[in-house]
Amino acid sequence: MALTATIYKAGLSISDMDRGYYASHNLTLAQHPSETVERLMVRLVAFVLNASETLSFTRGLSADDEAELWQKNYSDEIELWIELGEPDEKRLKKACSRADKVVLYTYGGRSSEVWWPQIENKLAKLDKLSVYRISTATQAELAELCQRGMQLTATVQDGQLWLADESRNVLVEVEALKVPH
Repeated sequence: MALTATIYKAGLSISDMDRGYYASHNLTLAQHPSETVERLMVRLVAFVLNASETLSFTRGLSADDEAELWQKNYSDEIELWIELGEPDEKRLKKACSRADKVVLYTYGGRSSEVWWPQIENKLAKLDKLSVYRISTATQAELAELCQRGMQLTATVQDGQLWLADESRNVLVEVEALKVPH
């Protein structure tokens, strides 16, 4: 018997003072059977940090040739490609060849700390790529916010993201590992 995705609904109010972006989004997130709640919430954080009217979730783990999220223009060209985890150099090179800008959010604590030094030099030449790490402590707090039906408020100011529901407020710690010049 095949496992099916678990569906989450998120009402999200974003106030991104750093980018001047203020909007509400009603999102449907499908959690792949092999995906953790922490990873699901990292996808949501990636949406918040790059939110626009044209940013969308893709088939994610179900499709090898798609980003986790992407933003396409009206000509169907990929303006922004967002990856999660610890992809190999080949995948990131391919993403950089297909998109104007690529952003990677790595997470996972110790595995991320081991992965990054091994691949950092190989990725240095990818000018379109930005890499950020989300701390393990932050992931645990984000998992506590996760509900099948969420109403969240996101505030971004001075490089900090606060994500809140009616009872909790989480500071999302994002460390820049590689930022294009």
